[in-house]
Parts: sequence; C-alpha cells; structure tokens
Amino acid sequence: MNRFVLPLFLAALCAALQAQPAIDKQIDVFGQKIHYLEEGSGPAVILLHGLGGDATNWGQNLPALAAKYHVFAIDQIGFGKSDKPMINYRVQTLVEFLDAFCRKLEISKASVVGNSLGGWTAMAFTLAHPEKVSRLVLVDSAGYSFDRQGRKPSRDEMLALNPSTLQQTKLVLNMILANKQMITDGLAQSFFTEHLKKNDGYTINAFIDSILRGEDAVDGKLGGIKVPTLIVWGREDLLTPLNTANMLAQDIAGSELVVLDHCGHVPMLECAQPFNAALLKFLAADGVQSSK
Repeated sequence: MNRFVLPLFLAALCAALQAQPAIDKQIDVFGQKIHYLEEGSGPAVILLHGLGGDATNWGQNLPALAAKYHVFAIDQIGFGKSDKPMINYRVQTLVEFLDAFCRKLEISKASVVGNSLGGWTAMAFTLAHPEKVSRLVLVDSAGYSFDRQGRKPSRDEMLALNPSTLQQTKLVLNMILANKQMITDGLAQSFFTEHLKKNDGYTINAFIDSILRGEDAVDGKLGGIKVPTLIVWGREDLLTPLNTANMLAQDIAGSELVVLDHCGHVPMLECAQPFNAALLKFLAADGVQSSK
C-alpha cells in the first residue's frame, strides 16, 4: 500500500534540507509543470517519493549520492511544487510522466530509487521500459494488490492516510516512524501544516480510489524485472510490513534484501546513514552505466 512520506524530523532535518546544494528546477511535461531537485554529475539516479511526499524527502541522501552520481529528485505530478491537475491519478499516470521527464532531459538510462508509492512507480516503469533502467531500488515499497497481501481495508481506513485533524496526523506518524518519542504535538502540527500547504489532498484521495479499484498492481508481473534490484526495508514498518519485503525478494529473481533495524516506513529519513551506505554500495557494484 502506498503511504505518506513527508519531511519528519523538523529541527535537524529541515536545517539539513536547507543546507543541501541541490538546484531547484522545473520542466514542462504534458503541459504540466514538474518540479525537481538536481545535483551532481555522472551516471543518472532518479529518486521517487511516496504518497503525500515530495523531492525534499531525499534531502539527507542527495549530497551522499551527488558525490558520484547525477541525481534527480522529482516532485511527481500531483505532489510537492509540481502541478496538480484534477485527474483520476493512478500509478500508470506516474509512469508516463516519468518516461516523458526522462525523454525531455535526454536521460537514456538511470538507476531508479523509489519509496512506497515511488517504489511501485519504479517497478512499473522498469517493467514498461526495461531498457531505460540500469538498477532498481525499492524502499518500503507498495505495489501488491490487497488480495495478494491477504487483507482488504475499507475506504475509510485508507482515507486516514489523508489526515484532516491533528489527531489523525499523529496516527499517521505512529505508522510511519519507529522512534515513537519523536511524535510530539509540535511534530504533528508541523506535519499537518506542510500537508495543507502542499494542497495534495485531492491527489491522495484519487490514488486511494485507484488502489481500491485494484489498478496497476504488480501481482504476477515481477518475474519480468531482470535488472539488478535492491530492496531496503525498515524492520519496524507498520504500513508496508516486512513480509512485503520478503514477497518482493522472492518474486524478483536475484534481488538483494537489506533490513534496517530501529527504522520504520521512511528509512532514507529515519536511518539515513545506513541507508546511504547500502544504496551507495549497491549502485557501485560492477559500475552503473552513464545516463547521457
């Protein structure tokens, strides 16, 4: 199931995000403004956030990656500073926008890293355009149908992922973070404020409806992924539990699974140092092809 991944550790993390030197850019895709952060040079690496997130979710990872790679952290259509057209969003929408983004910027091949909804998009993009993906990294990824997961939440339960009160916001944070001591009233207020500023509530609800319709699930398709694949998971993830990682590892032949302790749904934020180490090691293995 795809989930929120908003900036969470406001004091230290916001300072880190402001300090990172990535360049704010935007490009026109299908007549829509797509905002992204760009940094570094070398082989291309594309970073895809999850539901309710944006490019800044990768603020603690961009500098480490940019030392060796040309990194693009995208606000996917409907999120962040990108345009938010009133359409029936689904994962295939994100795949087509990502393909057009790569064509516009002449990115012929890239390593694609996705968290949650972004991981689902990364898998679907790899299946649709295998020649454009050198390596795939799935971070607490969504993508399986509820039938495959053996559960069927109601629409009301799913809508909890689009909080409209501070109490609901705290519940979301409790599902995201392993470190419960961080979930203060101040954090909930800041999280909720950012959610409202982004004005992505319609987008989130549209994705929830798409999930409930069973659109674009990866069930039975993952045997088609032939590129080297790394699966990174927070052991304490309550949104996409560890058994989902084990299913992905079984379905994607030759994939590597790294489980990070004391970490929840957003390991690139909550466990940035070990996450970066695992990601860089994987990208460096046998080299990564140039992007342009």
